[in-house]
Amino acid sequence: MARRHWLALAGASLWPAWAGAAPGRVPLLAVPPLALQQRRLGNGLALVLLPESGGAQAAGRGRPGSGTVSVQVWYQVGGKDDPVGRSGFAHLFEHMMFKGARHLANEQFDRLTEDVGGANNAFTAEDVTVYHAEVPANHLERLLWAEAERMAHLNVDQANFDSERAVVKEEFRERVLADPYGRLFNGLPAAFWQRHPYRRPVIGSIEDLEAATLDDVRRFHATYYRPDNAVLIVAGDFDPAQAQAWVDRYFGVLARPAAPLPRVQVREPRRERSEHLRLQGPRVPLPALALMWQGPGAGHVDAAALHVAAALLASGESARLNEALVYRQRIAQSAGFSADLLADGGMLVAWAIAAGEPAAAAAAAPGAVLDRLERSLRREIARLADAPIATAELDKVRTGLVTQAIAGRQTPEGRATAVGWAIVQRGDAAAADRELAELQAVRAEDVQRVLRRYVGQGHAVRLDYRQEADPAKGPAVTKEGR
Repeated sequence: MARRHWLALAGASLWPAWAGAAPGRVPLLAVPPLALQQRRLGNGLALVLLPESGGAQAAGRGRPGSGTVSVQVWYQVGGKDDPVGRSGFAHLFEHMMFKGARHLANEQFDRLTEDVGGANNAFTAEDVTVYHAEVPANHLERLLWAEAERMAHLNVDQANFDSERAVVKEEFRERVLADPYGRLFNGLPAAFWQRHPYRRPVIGSIEDLEAATLDDVRRFHATYYRPDNAVLIVAGDFDPAQAQAWVDRYFGVLARPAAPLPRVQVREPRRERSEHLRLQGPRVPLPALALMWQGPGAGHVDAAALHVAAALLASGESARLNEALVYRQRIAQSAGFSADLLADGGMLVAWAIAAGEPAAAAAAAPGAVLDRLERSLRREIARLADAPIATAELDKVRTGLVTQAIAGRQTPEGRATAVGWAIVQRGDAAAADRELAELQAVRAEDVQRVLRRYVGQGHAVRLDYRQEADPAKGPAVTKEGR
């Protein structure tokens, strides 16, 4: 089972009635704040409860609620915390957590969730590893017990380690090696980040996974899987007082290790010059390139404007890059822009994959196809930064982002996930509410200001991706000689 999933905001099927209002007349939407109840246990575990208003199905009182609960454990360990020479460790450990524990048989977590009509999954990102499960509300207690059990008593043995390492290696082959452009997107962090461990892809490498030992895995679990490095979030239809008692019973008894938690102290330096790099791969049908600029961290005041800018450039078929490079100029088969804002810094990425016949691209002057893509990407970004932005276009994109965020809150899982990201990336659960107001407050001048600051005035890393001339040299990133 592929445990990692890519968080995607929900579709635009729940657009509010005011989405079709005339340009310039869109009122701000007042969204009730999330009903947060927070406390920290004596062993350091952070607890956040998000009970449904009036609903208390589990306690048999109150008006009918959803009847479901979401239980999420956010461990503040991600790809950036992988030991040197052991990239992919946080992701590997995500898989290990579904093996047995002292009183849990292998795969029993699936039986506790899927066999009662629920679901469970997990994902690893640069800053965090998250385990989430959704079950009928009357199964909340046993799920809390199971999460505490695997936090404290995971069975880390050679057989489990070997089997999950094989699964992760296969996942790497499927996502990175089998995709013609998998190496390009997997190679972006290493090409962009200068010092920060974000430069190691979360999925790691085959070589590092093969070099890992059982002792490495046990050490990683003891170091990071502890109550004072976790946030437990419970959302949905439950009795808060009863949930608090269960949390105390199952998590409160877990010991807080005496050893301090290691934290990444590396700060990414400001980029002082632009770079032109090249990455080669096998079976590359047509060349592609990515342009990358430094951005702020997820908690920066410019974050909302950058997300709106990215949506204007690349969200949907009618987005600017798609319209210009794919439909009008017909020089790209796909193009995009993303604002990857993380806890310790950000990476802004514009990318395009060339269109046309492979034979024609191969016959063109070296770099000519990619030079043309770069000029077009930069021209469209500059047009957004400098030319007037139509009010209707901005309203459409901004409304779409707000709607996606609100739609995500319609379920216990969505509310818990919004709070989890707010805690990990901004250090404050209440930031999940502020983000909605921040998105709505973005104006055209904000979009243009952040593009000029981070893209127009910043140094770029250009990464070319082409068919490899010498397969024996492998996929290493090299400097382009121009």
